[in-house]
Order: sequence, then C-alpha cells, then structure tokens
Amino acid sequence: MISEGKRIRILLSKVGLDGHDRGIKLVASILREAGMEVVYLGKLQSPEGIIQAAIQEDVDVIGVSCLTGEHLSLVPDIVESIRRNNLRMPLIVGGIVPREDIPQLKNIGVAAVFTSGSTSVEIVKCIKDLVHNPETRRV
Repeated sequence: MISEGKRIRILLSKVGLDGHDRGIKLVASILREAGMEVVYLGKLQSPEGIIQAAIQEDVDVIGVSCLTGEHLSLVPDIVESIRRNNLRMPLIVGGIVPREDIPQLKNIGVAAVFTSGSTSVEIVKCIKDLVHNPETRRV
C-alpha cells in the first residue's frame, strides 16, 4: 500500500503493433491533473519491455492500451511477466475491448478494464482504490 503523502506513480503504454495513441495521451493528462505521476512509454512496446520499465520506474500501477484486438494475446503475456518478476502492482487495460472479453481478462488477473465511454472520474477513482486497497488488486 502507498503512503498517504506519496503520489501515485502509474506507467502507461501502448502494447504490440497498436499505433493509435490519442486516447492514452488524454488519459495520461487526466491522471496528471488528478495529481498522479505518469510514466508514458509510448507506442509499440513489448510485454516484457513494459514490465522492465515498471520495475525500473518503481510504479504503483501499470496501464496498457489496446485498440487493435491484440488484448487477448498480449495482456496474458504481461500478466505472466508480472508474476514471473514477483511484482505486486495492479494491471489495468483500456481501449477497444469487447464486453465479452472483459471477464476473461479479469480471470487472468487484470484489475480493471476501461472501454470507450469510461469517464475520467471512474478511471481516477479506480486507480486510487487499487493503490490504497491492496485486497482489490489482481494478478
């Protein structure tokens, strides 16, 4: 659990061959305005590269965006890498994720999934809850 005075650090990244980054940049801006430190890796990141950056940056939360339908093939690799590295940070996923895929992502350990239409209030509240209430984390 993060101490009250410490700012939440979140790593945001695009994963796989997804080059659409307007949405994740908007989310990064929203999280910064909410007082969080945001580490943005950019586009075309590998699952292992995301985890190595999360370790190096000592983040509290990892957030990845998928808009190309690769979420069911790449997110499990991220979850496996989190486990392999014995990390205790929640993973959130955003983007174009069909509603029917959300239970599968949560079953493998994803803490939250944000689809288009999610509000900034929902996203910020969820991240704060995940950080301050470790029992709500998955992975």
